[in-house]
Amino acid sequence: MNIRRYDPTRDRDAVLRIWWETGWLKEGKEQAVDAILLAGQTHVADLHGRPECAVATAPGSMRYLDEDLPFCGVAAVATSFVARKQGLARRVTAHALARAAADGALVAGLGMFDQGFYDTLGFGTGAYERIARFNPADVKVSVRPRVPRRLGLDDAPAIHACRLARGRGHGSVNLPPLGMSLGEMIEHDGFGLGYADGPDGALTHHLWCVPANREIGPYRILWLAYQTPAQFLELMALVRSWGDQVLLVQLREPAGIQLQDLLEHPFRSRRATRGSDMENTITATAYYQARICDLPGCLARTRLPWGEVRFNLRLSDPIERYLGDGAGWRGVGGEYVVTLGPNSGAERGTDSSLPTLTATVNAFTRLWLGVRPATGLAVTDALSGPEGLLRDLDAVLRLPEPHPDWDF
Repeated sequence: MNIRRYDPTRDRDAVLRIWWETGWLKEGKEQAVDAILLAGQTHVADLHGRPECAVATAPGSMRYLDEDLPFCGVAAVATSFVARKQGLARRVTAHALARAAADGALVAGLGMFDQGFYDTLGFGTGAYERIARFNPADVKVSVRPRVPRRLGLDDAPAIHACRLARGRGHGSVNLPPLGMSLGEMIEHDGFGLGYADGPDGALTHHLWCVPANREIGPYRILWLAYQTPAQFLELMALVRSWGDQVLLVQLREPAGIQLQDLLEHPFRSRRATRGSDMENTITATAYYQARICDLPGCLARTRLPWGEVRFNLRLSDPIERYLGDGAGWRGVGGEYVVTLGPNSGAERGTDSSLPTLTATVNAFTRLWLGVRPATGLAVTDALSGPEGLLRDLDAVLRLPEPHPDWDF
């Protein structure tokens, strides 16, 4: 097996074949794959002289409270059917993460196909994302929307810029390469609607939508991008205007918003549509994962105003077994003295006067991000320590629920 950088002139056909075999490539959508593969760095593994596994990553940032941390988004991991169960996906992903960490990424994230596989590379499961399915006629907002601007593929640069400029909360991710928006737009045959209220007519708020049935729905909104509450309400009013024809819209609940507040009779609608193709529901699932790639780097930019706690951290990182001998980055396992508070930090070593927390990088990342409190993770994940320390961590890590607000 040989792991190397993707060369589009010699590897494109082989990688498209991998995507076709895995069911990710739809006929005529080759440009969507190109956009993702060229958005950042793509690495391939050769087997018998041909690429049989490809891992694409994209650079970006993750918002941690008020800080933007360098981020690596794992955009795609694909292995051909002739190379399954050879360990290629884990090894190429580990290699790609090592390269990203060497380039300065403090955190990495990915969307998982199921829980368990990427745990072996140190990824911990993120917070629940709530998916709302509702009749647009049931939206209750007092705003009357203006006539929107129609958006298509030619507007991709403006759409992407609008996404990058959207209002962001804790855990949100930005992926600056244009291909990270363009690839999704090409793949899904959708349409956009929005408003250009910015300087020189810049797009300020918009939605991108993919209809399963153009006449009655469901209409899946891949993303909303807005900067102010008023802009969000105008987009919701725009969605409501579809209600004389469309029966169902699917939307990921924005951070800080409880969509049920904006729905007329949500329980009655759920009962009336139960079991149908147009069932109204709000469901929750945690489909993204994240991991710390540089513990001192992350904690140096962690500022928690709710108190301070110091402790020894005995941290294990499973990724090292999948890294080649030449990888300079070996994960973040080891022993640290950690401070969490207004001025946080992590230094190698131990302090016999302090309590000790033992954790995998998977579990500690979840703790640090605020996915779940220490007392909860001690029950369900690989994290343990004295009861008093766990309670102190709960008190100091009073974080908003993290939401990437960008699928990758």
